[in-house]
Amino acid sequence: MLDGSALDAAARPRIGFIGTGLIGTPMVQRLLECGLSVTVWNRTLEKARPLVEHGATLSESPRALAASCDIVCLCLTNTAAVHDVVFGEQGLDAVLRTGQLVIDLSSIAPDTTREMAETLARACGARWIDAPVSGGLPLARAGRLIVFAGGAVDDLARAAPVFDALSQRVTHMGGHGAGQLAKSCNQLIVACNVVVVAEMLAFAKKSGLDATRLPAALAGGFADSLPLQIFGPRMAAGVDSPRIGGLGTFRKDIDQVVRLAGECGAYSPMATRASEVLREASRTASIGADPDVSRIITLFLERSDAGSAFGGLS
Repeated sequence: MLDGSALDAAARPRIGFIGTGLIGTPMVQRLLECGLSVTVWNRTLEKARPLVEHGATLSESPRALAASCDIVCLCLTNTAAVHDVVFGEQGLDAVLRTGQLVIDLSSIAPDTTREMAETLARACGARWIDAPVSGGLPLARAGRLIVFAGGAVDDLARAAPVFDALSQRVTHMGGHGAGQLAKSCNQLIVACNVVVVAEMLAFAKKSGLDATRLPAALAGGFADSLPLQIFGPRMAAGVDSPRIGGLGTFRKDIDQVVRLAGECGAYSPMATRASEVLREASRTASIGADPDVSRIITLFLERSDAGSAFGGLS
């Protein structure tokens, strides 16, 4: 783990960070705490301005950021957003230099990741690492994220100052796209877990048990998990603010798992069911399209009160 004195001047690459949303903001704060120079840009500039108070430099555009930095980190919403920033009308591909490193911390499609990495290498010689993360806000703030990395081993070594600041472990999963595939495996478990935690707590409430006691009661046993301990108390207490994990993000990730499973011929009944439940939740008026995912317990409670099961979901 790095601190501000752990890097000498020669080992302090200039970092550019595009995407200062829910998870990107604590990442930037952590990079700054570790003594790294960070320039930031976000589509909604107001979300990036508070980071200036922590020592970041605010860039006027993604291209200006890339031109002034050695490593460009991306932490964006979805595949389309990453593609637009890199190859769109104002894309980074026009200014990235040979050997310059792009680290994509977003969770996006592995097949498109491979295509973008290859296209960028041909267009300007820039290097790409797909490096989606797991651990959520608590581990992001602590610099203890888990990183699944895809790309060349030599490029991972060059990315060490970033990964040392942000993570407790980086696993090289293979070539471009392999990191994103590993994240999809991660999200299959996490999304199904979150859905089952909501179902379990709704069952406890309907059966007359004090659901607020269950996360602590189950801690350390076979049923325990980070989603249970992070989202379970919020679900049991009916608390979903501040937002710490978007329903839309879980839905996006599990929908991608279902797509990839279909393309490679993998049988995925649990992922399919979780996708159906999250889709139904996002269409429920009392929940909304993208609140904190803790709110999905509302779906189970409302359907229970209506005396209906989930057999009709599609």
